Amino acid sequence: MNDIELISLLEQLLKEPDEQTWLEFKTNVAERGASVTPSGIGEYISALSNGACINNKDFGYLVLGVEDKTHRIVGTNLKPKDFKIGNQDFELWLRTMLYPKISFEIFELLFNNKPIVVFRIPAAKSEPVNFQKKPFIRINSQKTDLRNYPDYVRQIYNSQEDWSAKIVEQASIRDLDEEALIVARKHFKDRNANETFCNDIDNWDTDSFLDKAKVTINGKITNTALILLGKPESSHFLLPSFAEITWKLDTNEKAYEHFGPPFLLNTTRVYQRIRNYQYKFFPDNQLLSVMVNKYEARVILEALHNAIAHQDYSRNARIIVTEKSGKVIFQNAGSFFSGSPDEYFFGDKTPDKYRNPWLAKAMVNLGMIDTMGYGIHSMIIEQRKRYFPLPDYSKSNSDNVILEIFGQEIDINYSKLLIENTNLDLRTVILLDRVQKKLPITDEAAAMLRKLNLIEGRKPNYFVSLKVASVTGKKAAYTRNKAFDKAYYVDLILKAISHHKSVSRKDINELLFDKLPDVYSDRQKVVRINNLIAELSRKKIIINLGSDPKPKWVLNEKN
Repeated sequence: MNDIELISLLEQLLKEPDEQTWLEFKTNVAERGASVTPSGIGEYISALSNGACINNKDFGYLVLGVEDKTHRIVGTNLKPKDFKIGNQDFELWLRTMLYPKISFEIFELLFNNKPIVVFRIPAAKSEPVNFQKKPFIRINSQKTDLRNYPDYVRQIYNSQEDWSAKIVEQASIRDLDEEALIVARKHFKDRNANETFCNDIDNWDTDSFLDKAKVTINGKITNTALILLGKPESSHFLLPSFAEITWKLDTNEKAYEHFGPPFLLNTTRVYQRIRNYQYKFFPDNQLLSVMVNKYEARVILEALHNAIAHQDYSRNARIIVTEKSGKVIFQNAGSFFSGSPDEYFFGDKTPDKYRNPWLAKAMVNLGMIDTMGYGIHSMIIEQRKRYFPLPDYSKSNSDNVILEIFGQEIDINYSKLLIENTNLDLRTVILLDRVQKKLPITDEAAAMLRKLNLIEGRKPNYFVSLKVASVTGKKAAYTRNKAFDKAYYVDLILKAISHHKSVSRKDINELLFDKLPDVYSDRQKVVRINNLIAELSRKKIIINLGSDPKPKWVLNEKN
């Protein structure tokens, strides 16, 4: 918001007759003598977010620098960007203490030459906002525990606003793309091929078809209609939210392109931008190579359609599709909405809620997604069929869902194992996929894989074991990952010193680095070498004739 908008907002808030459950005025915040403490601000953010939800307001507001009763402008000494809680930035500290995460904003302005700070706080959605694991609400100008008011708690849990179902009064059928309407009708007919009304679909007028497909509501255009079927020039109806997919090529070559509505057509055009040549595997038990497409259309479109369906459009953010040399990364705004991704891997979980219910329903009716939770499972199965690493959500966070779809192998042993052993159960495949990606697995899972002789190594540095390496003909890879006995490394050091009379630390590093297991990080290798040298020195087998920064190790002739 610019200064003019902020001043206008503050003037509107000052016109409120008294403090509301969604509005609070305070004079100041400081270490001593403050009308509100730093923790108090966090509690007010919780209370005002929950109060805004109960009062059907989009935002709650906390205003610092204004007397609560008189609305007199007195100013505040709080400078949010400079304020610290210990060594942590105040704003970051607040955000870490709030759950679920909300995108509150802090604005600073001068009003009547007095510094004012305004917190704009989004209304709670579908669940109360907690500060330090406790939800607050304002009752009769007092901050209190929301849990003491079960009716309010119930109201918040039932309050999820469906942005995708909002009516756009200014828009009409003329703002929808004709080609998209034709394709939508065909997809709807294909999806309902077994229904008795299927043969009548072609005879429905456009208004009836869109209502029955759950795209419009009583003939009125919704945000969903504009996202899926809208003309590109009609996207302004969605402001301040917007619907846009950005494809970005991030390899030795650089390119990008933006795609707006209609998403029903443009998701295919995004897929067509992705380079998709064939990939060859050379299994050891076959004479011919196995060829697969780098990316399967169904997987890419499933990932893209899921991003559209679950995007948090209130964040005013793009969906970003980043193509790298060996993978495609999908990013949409908002955390994973119902459960966690791995709960859907086996196809057993059905989501109990959706961020955009009306949009999700329309996309189901137009054959873009399903609502039974099979989308992630189907991507898992397709990637397994093509011997590539499984879809990966591990980089997701509270602000974004990040999905990586791989178009090449990470560990060739894993890929060849899938080619040559079709009887591995899905749970084992998923666990081995985590091992090859160096992701953590539970102790129980590690014990199971070790019992099957599928992994070796010490936690957390597990790696594919000799059994798998033998099957895939990659014993050398196994050897690179398995450490030799300590005596082997000691012998190398002593022989090097004997041959060269003296060695530096750099010499020892060059001697041992490539002989230590590949699963060790560079840091772990350095520590391992430190320990070997320290032990030889402690036992007076070698001595340092140089300095600590520049050692010169020689054999101890007395020992």
